[in-house]
Amino acid sequence: MRMVDLIEKKRDGEALSKAEIQFIINSYVLGDIPDYQMSAWAMAIYFRGMSLKETAELTLAMAQSGEQLDLSTLGGRFVDKHSTGGVGDKTTLLLGPMVAACGVPVAKMSGRGLGHTGGTIDKLSAVPGFRVELSQEEFVAQVKKIGLSVIAQTGNLVPADKLLYALRDVTATVSSIPLIASSVMSKKIAAGAQGIVLDVKYGSGAFMKTVEEARMLAKTMVSIGNTLGRQTIAVLSNMNQPLGRAVGNSLEILEVADALQGKGPEDLMEVSIELGAWMLVAGDAVPNVGAGKVCLRQSIKSGTAWNKFLSFLTEQGGDAQAVVERRLQVAPWNLPILAQETGYVQLFDAHKIGVLAMALGAGRVTKTSPIDLGTGVILTRKAGEWVEAGEPILQLYGSNKEMLEEGIKLAQNLVTVGSDAPELPPLIEEVIQ
Repeated sequence: MRMVDLIEKKRDGEALSKAEIQFIINSYVLGDIPDYQMSAWAMAIYFRGMSLKETAELTLAMAQSGEQLDLSTLGGRFVDKHSTGGVGDKTTLLLGPMVAACGVPVAKMSGRGLGHTGGTIDKLSAVPGFRVELSQEEFVAQVKKIGLSVIAQTGNLVPADKLLYALRDVTATVSSIPLIASSVMSKKIAAGAQGIVLDVKYGSGAFMKTVEEARMLAKTMVSIGNTLGRQTIAVLSNMNQPLGRAVGNSLEILEVADALQGKGPEDLMEVSIELGAWMLVAGDAVPNVGAGKVCLRQSIKSGTAWNKFLSFLTEQGGDAQAVVERRLQVAPWNLPILAQETGYVQLFDAHKIGVLAMALGAGRVTKTSPIDLGTGVILTRKAGEWVEAGEPILQLYGSNKEMLEEGIKLAQNLVTVGSDAPELPPLIEEVIQ
């Protein structure tokens, strides 16, 4: 086979066979197919799509491109969760401690940021000393000990996705349903999950812009998961404005600390509780979603989720006390963006806030770009809240004057204020099983 022929085949809208898909994935991992050809193939998929059968074959080929994790020694039912990416989305860092505190172990591999969206591993890297990479033996041992571990995707687990994940970010091929579905599900399958809960986001800050696109992606992933014998549940959630108030790695860790101590933003808590309840249902820990929500809220109220989070940080080498004392690296330069008039804040554009945070240094422009962990944005007001003229709406954090000046340009006219309170859409659109 020749890669150029397979690019041409997909470019012309033809279906690829199982053997052809396996050839592409295996050859790319071995280095026999260069990035420029893989980019062309990804772009062909972006425009031409893939059938459900092709997407399932791509998922399996990626899952089998490296080692597969055996979590059978953990006992019980292992459930994983994945978000399709959003601005200010730090739900994994809340869900892990809460769900583990309710008796379901969480052994999770997470990714780094893609474009204007943040990555869980980047956020955890903001904790001094935290080890995002563990051996499989260390990973499993930690879950056995405290019920929780979150690590970066290792080189031996789904290496095809690790390579393609970074490539998509810089070739404008992120928002492709077959590529997203295969990326997400291959990692869950390789990680040994028996139940999978998916947070499929839609709106300006998500890769799926409409409910219809999100629903299509959700149904694709649920179909793949159920076909492969994994109970799969998808929750459609709104990402038209950032989740929570903090956007940026250190800033989001501090917000997680607040949330686990009962001081979290309402929207962040609502989405986290919904997802966590479904994880408990899929893990057979509770009889229904309502009971799951009760357990999760109690884990916050009692402090068990907060203590679990601190244990998790410590076990992976992180300085938990630095989080407790709020001593994380935060950019030294900060500047408020003030309201020009009095009224209700209208709906924020989550995508533009994500781009703003990226310009300040909180995200990647290329797959090798460094991230400034201390930079980002705080939304001092959110949509529907009242603000007086001259009060801050946003607080920008940058490491130098040039960054802040660029941020100020992007922040101009980013937020509008009106005399009437906006009608806000529901955070949770629907659940697909």
